[in-house]
Amino acid sequence: MNKQIPMLPLNLGLMAASPQAGAQEGGYRLPPAALQSIVDAPRAPALSLSPQRDLAAVVQTPPLPGIAEVAQPELKLAGLRINPRTCSSSRFSFGTDLALLDIATQKESRIRGLPRGLRLSDLAWSPDQRYLAFTHMAFKGERGAVELWLVDIAARKASRLSAQPLSAVLTRGFNWLPDSAGLLVHWRPTGMAKAPQPTGIPSGPIQQDSEADGAVRQLRTYQDLLKNEDDARLFEHYVTVQMVLLDLHGKARMIGAPGQYSRTSIAPGGEYLLTQSITRPYSYVVPASSFGERVDVRDLDGELLHTVAILPLEEGLPPGNDAVSVGVRHVSWRADAPASLVWAEAQDGGDPARPVADGIRDLVYLQAAPFSEPPKVLARLTMRYAGIAWGRDDVALINERWHKTRHYKQWMIAPGHLSTPPELIYAGSYEDRYSNPGSPVMRADVSGFPRLLIGPGTTILLDGAGATPEGDRPFIDRLSLTTKQKTRLFQSEAPYFENVAAVLNDDGTLLLTTRESPTERPNYYLRDLTKPAGEQLRALTDYPHPTPQLKEVHKEQIRYPRNDGVELTATLMLPPGYEKTRDGPLPLLMWAYPQEFKSAGAASQTTGSPYRFNSVSYWGPAAFLAMGYAVLDNPSFPIIGSGEQEPNDTYLPQLVADAQAAVDEVVRRGVAERHRIAIGGHSYGAFMTGNLLAHTRLFRAGIARSGAYNRTLTPFGFQSEERPFWQAQDVYQAMSPFNNADKIKDAMLLIHGEEDSNSGTFPLQSERMFQAIKGLGGTARLVMLPKESHAYRARESILHMLYETNAWLDKYVRQAKPV
Repeated sequence: MNKQIPMLPLNLGLMAASPQAGAQEGGYRLPPAALQSIVDAPRAPALSLSPQRDLAAVVQTPPLPGIAEVAQPELKLAGLRINPRTCSSSRFSFGTDLALLDIATQKESRIRGLPRGLRLSDLAWSPDQRYLAFTHMAFKGERGAVELWLVDIAARKASRLSAQPLSAVLTRGFNWLPDSAGLLVHWRPTGMAKAPQPTGIPSGPIQQDSEADGAVRQLRTYQDLLKNEDDARLFEHYVTVQMVLLDLHGKARMIGAPGQYSRTSIAPGGEYLLTQSITRPYSYVVPASSFGERVDVRDLDGELLHTVAILPLEEGLPPGNDAVSVGVRHVSWRADAPASLVWAEAQDGGDPARPVADGIRDLVYLQAAPFSEPPKVLARLTMRYAGIAWGRDDVALINERWHKTRHYKQWMIAPGHLSTPPELIYAGSYEDRYSNPGSPVMRADVSGFPRLLIGPGTTILLDGAGATPEGDRPFIDRLSLTTKQKTRLFQSEAPYFENVAAVLNDDGTLLLTTRESPTERPNYYLRDLTKPAGEQLRALTDYPHPTPQLKEVHKEQIRYPRNDGVELTATLMLPPGYEKTRDGPLPLLMWAYPQEFKSAGAASQTTGSPYRFNSVSYWGPAAFLAMGYAVLDNPSFPIIGSGEQEPNDTYLPQLVADAQAAVDEVVRRGVAERHRIAIGGHSYGAFMTGNLLAHTRLFRAGIARSGAYNRTLTPFGFQSEERPFWQAQDVYQAMSPFNNADKIKDAMLLIHGEEDSNSGTFPLQSERMFQAIKGLGGTARLVMLPKESHAYRARESILHMLYETNAWLDKYVRQAKPV
């Protein structure tokens, strides 16, 4: 039996300050019971559908982890966060039970032999569906391991496949072989020495060089980078793995020597192995994803057969969101061939500003085993390669896109007949949701590789969100790739929101869907389209309402104009039992996240659906319905830059106009009054909050979680801004609420994880913003959550976040008087 994780020394102090008080020490605090019950509401299990689509693995979702779990030892190396006890990437939520659900009979069966105290991390079905592999995080005292387990589906019995622990730092540590006869796994190398320990005595200064070459590179800001050679040796230790072929009885066959493999995959035919391994030199300014790599093809004994590419360390890309790496990128196997490699190469040096004579930005190459012939050109693209959906020799769909213009194209190609010219299937803007045709439905083949589900007459199925002016209405279409004609097979209808989770048969008439309404949480259903409309649905699950005390929350999808005519959308939510004539206007919390657009038409499109479940989560603003607040959730805050204009050139006036329109609408509706409205957001939403408090008096308080407030600290771009600071200094300066802290006259609550790993949102951003407001005599509070990252994970942290937010709203919004 696994012992309970030992309690670790905790720093329970939370920094809190105001103009009247300095730093305070105190423990975690609890919000009112109404908010606690939302945090502890039961969660629905997760389902994983089997390859034959007649079974589903049911994984029980656990409650939030405690701070003792989140506070486990963690190494921060090269942009990675590693649990040294388990030799895996840090994670804190695991499945606590596993069962099998028969789709046809709706019967759930137990699995015998599961490890006690199950902590399921990842799972995968064998291509033939006879087995289900999963990893279990096992702990014994201070030691831990990632164990590989196997479920025999026929026997409904689980057993540990190997005593040797996996290494799961860069990958999940296992993948099925195409013939289902075993797995390719990454072991911790046997006999490997203990992790190198730093001496604590410097061997010399840390040095970095930059040589003048005239090339401008984007050097984004990253956390958790290597700092010295001690870090580099520790990084090498934890990313070194032993590749192993493991049969279904646990018999192991080593593949070559241990190496720093970041990715390994076996070809669909089962004879070749594609490996990507990290190489020196490392960097102190970019994470491991930008380190140099060798891309090789090996046999199943580990012998090197062919080198695809040797990629150098890449410390930054050329400017622009359409910039890519020089040379080979996105190497993978062609899914519908035994052993053919596919990759893309930029023809402009990866620089979107560099002109290309023939208009070709990317070439996509194809090279078949034994890799002795030169690669062939599969496609010539005028934009950036954005992936392939494989079907068969005469049918594949290849995508390209260009961020600068938001343009997107999809082509049909014949990978087995390269002389056949490509056919355009779709062209448009990927921010135009109303015109989005949907994504091709894929199906795992007998080897476990995803393939297009191709029907008679070279038809495919498209699964789409179905955005309309009335809201999202998911659909399934059948598209003829020869005639381009479409037939709609299914579309969600009011008063429900029904989304297709999977297509269960080849002709698209049997669907696994999730169905919900404002008062009914999502549940799984079988929909048989061959039956009469009233007889098509059959319930597969019956998950109860997680927060029945809030079942009667009123929700409405509202539309209203901005002062320039742009149409905006928001979700207005009101507490259960609210009556406007009786209760009058309420204190209101608005929660938003700005988004950039290249056209006013796309920005004006309706988002969301009025028929979705009234989900009340601890993470968003809806939790405060339980405290009697009205909520305006996800109001459209578009920032539009048409043509050559960049969106952020007019960020502030557009942001203020977005906020003014939202405030005017809720006041017009009589559900809020101007002097009792708060604004809040997370990450870029926190940045928005700082700006609105600095440039308007629309809000009496702001809630800013894990934000960035000084854009000069992210000088090579942020969000969709692709210009560096030195090309757009006025924009960076104007958009930084830190520069306007002296204008903030309303109360600002800043919450931040002490160990935020998100690029750009260093904890220092909140600390300096608070310091500025405090030094200037403003009203602010700073709460730093120990051991937390960009999104907060521990139950204690979430409860304290709600406590602070509730107290702030009560003090500065609920009781506010007109100015």
